[in-house]
Amino acid sequence: MIKLAIIGCGLIGEYHLDHFVQFQDVKLVGFCDVLIDRAENFVKKSGQGRAFNDFVHMYDEVKPEVVFICVPPTCHGIIEFETIRRRIPFFVEKPLALDGDLAREVIRQLDETGLIAASGFQCRYDSTNVAAKEYIKANPILHIAGSRIGGIPEVPWWRVKETSGGQLVEQTIHQMDILRYLLDDEPDTVYSIASRGNITQEECHGYFTDDLSTTLITFKSGITATMVTGCYALGPSCWDNKMTFGSRESRMDYRLITDIAIYGGAGEAPEELGGVVSGDGMLRTDGGSGLTIKSSNDPGVDCDRTFIDAVISGDPSKIRSPYADAWKSVAFCLACNESMKTGLPVKVEY
Repeated sequence: MIKLAIIGCGLIGEYHLDHFVQFQDVKLVGFCDVLIDRAENFVKKSGQGRAFNDFVHMYDEVKPEVVFICVPPTCHGIIEFETIRRRIPFFVEKPLALDGDLAREVIRQLDETGLIAASGFQCRYDSTNVAAKEYIKANPILHIAGSRIGGIPEVPWWRVKETSGGQLVEQTIHQMDILRYLLDDEPDTVYSIASRGNITQEECHGYFTDDLSTTLITFKSGITATMVTGCYALGPSCWDNKMTFGSRESRMDYRLITDIAIYGGAGEAPEELGGVVSGDGMLRTDGGSGLTIKSSNDPGVDCDRTFIDAVISGDPSKIRSPYADAWKSVAFCLACNESMKTGLPVKVEY
């Protein structure tokens, strides 16, 4: 049995807790939150462990062998450094830092100690990624058009860009990370614009972040992409959230941890694409349904299981989002924020 502790007993901590209670080789020994009643609720829910409101005291008392850090973006730093000092492997929820110097120092100390650490990009573990990668390998991509439109989470710190990083950094980072993962490519330059004013203080008290942002991305390979993200939605019908990967003969629609649909090319009837309209070069489609592959696993469970197995075995090779690589996705999104602030294109630097 490996002894596991959780720091941060909010919604994302509960997400992981629901996975851990399924694992027979995990002993939940401690839960820490600044609000002690939330930690106590985790004790009741799991039937294991002790509640704390000081993570150092928790470390001293229960001596965990692995830790999941599930705190708001501005709370990172002292927790990671103390955890490294004690040589405890840790999993940290995204975004793992809003400060590049802090993240790079964590990476330096991890390299120095050889400690296993990862971040919560569970979407990398979705079963559809195998077929998506195969499609991209067989169909060179020219452009991706992506979007994530939703509502406002019911946590006060999320509504303030200075404490959450904004929706692009705090939520749409999953789409940005999947772009890097599927393309096996790195962003070179981003140009982002943002808008506010659609959501008022009367509608959402304490709201000080972007309603909507649009980003143009150039990758080092020459692929271009756009990403639209907004938190203004009042219902699920206002937008179709997906990423469309376009090649010269076909396209793939990718819906995060849901499905992929391939139109044209391999697996699609040739007649799905109509002929060239005389003179203007326009291609018509008859609206064929394409080849759809649905997600068949729970990527969150697989992500947590993979990390725990890596700690038990000492072999981190199957972790798909180690801390240092996760930082690249965070830096990608922070570069977009810098572009929104300056009004200029920004080079993505790690």
